[in-house]
Amino acid sequence: MILILAIGAVIVAASTWRNGRTASWEAYDRLLLGAANDIAESIRINDGTPVVSLPTSAFELLAQAPDDRVTYAVFGPDGEIITSLSETQIPTQNRSQSPLFFDGLMQGEDARFVSVIRRFAERDFSGGVRVTVGQTMIARRALALDLMLNALAPIALAGAALIAISVVVVRGAVGPLDRIANDMADRDPYDLTPVSIEGVPREIAVIITAMNRFIGRLDRQFGAMQSLISDTAHQLRTPVASIRAQAETVLEETDPAERDRLLDRLGRRTRSLGTLLDQMLSRALVVHRTDSVPREALDLRQIALEIVEARDYEVLAPGIEVELVIGDAPISVAGDEFSLVQAGSNLLSNALKHGKPPVRLGVTKEEGRALLWVADAGPGLPADLIARTGERFQRSAASREDSAGLGLSIVTAVAAAFDGEIDVSRHEGQFRIGLALPLLQQESA
Repeated sequence: MILILAIGAVIVAASTWRNGRTASWEAYDRLLLGAANDIAESIRINDGTPVVSLPTSAFELLAQAPDDRVTYAVFGPDGEIITSLSETQIPTQNRSQSPLFFDGLMQGEDARFVSVIRRFAERDFSGGVRVTVGQTMIARRALALDLMLNALAPIALAGAALIAISVVVVRGAVGPLDRIANDMADRDPYDLTPVSIEGVPREIAVIITAMNRFIGRLDRQFGAMQSLISDTAHQLRTPVASIRAQAETVLEETDPAERDRLLDRLGRRTRSLGTLLDQMLSRALVVHRTDSVPREALDLRQIALEIVEARDYEVLAPGIEVELVIGDAPISVAGDEFSLVQAGSNLLSNALKHGKPPVRLGVTKEEGRALLWVADAGPGLPADLIARTGERFQRSAASREDSAGLGLSIVTAVAAAFDGEIDVSRHEGQFRIGLALPLLQQESA
């Protein structure tokens, strides 16, 4: 900013000097022209010869510049000198323009000259008499400098004040950056709390807010990774140990009937472990995608249709048909297709595991929201479990052995990622649980 102000000061100084010089030259040119006109008006024709009576008014005008030297000359029609200061050589100008200003030298110094022509048309004399008056440039240069300094003085004071104010303002604006830099440098590598924007200028706060959003996404990704690692270490230890113990028991069992019973139990254990691994990985992937994959406009009916057409539910509940309830009009939301399919699949899986047929999967528009829901004829979730739907590994007392307790946690994570919520109600005599999401703007309109 100081460099910009300095360049501006140079431009202003040059402009001020030019304006001052122009004003000074115009003022002294008028004095010079007035003296030349006075001399020209004093010329008389006597017996066919021009006679000059130098007026004192002409020299009074030129006396406005006491430090300057002056000269004059009067030329006849043929260019002969009628009168002049003999010690001064005046540059000759052959142009007929009147008045004519030009620059030249007077005894080695820069000088300014003006030439005017007075024309006569009398019986005994006809032609033009040229009067040339010159003056050195000491006074006019001093006046130009004085005008420039007088104009620059307040500008210089204002510029100095502006520079001081700019330094204070800029330091005050970027000063918080030092505090933020020190805060970030002193942080623990695992500290991903947002940076405070208190007392930060609005322009800097925009950058910090964007940085805080990035820190938030990084924190969620880091938290998901930690959760996956800790959940894997905690939740797999017991089933793996149980499977290993049961496998060793099967190897030592000699009774065929008991061995078959143990093998059947071992199979249930391995299936339960597979379900647990699938849901843990699905939850981690959902949390990752909700922060890293951009949202796109999706028709929620297509999500429901994809869940039903995949027919994955037949493995959980063979022989049970799922009724699809969707309308003709599209219901658009902003989200990620994979995450919404996982959420809907988990809602359907919970209904098939814990509810009673008939089971329905539907998409409706209710109260300005898009709702992806699953309904069944069962009693529904206990109130205490509904209050803990966002927690991992929460199961009801009626849950089967192969229930991992992650289904509703996945749905809750998807709802939070896409500005939605879990909707629980009884509808048409059935227990209904769904994922409520905001409609796209054009849909809500």
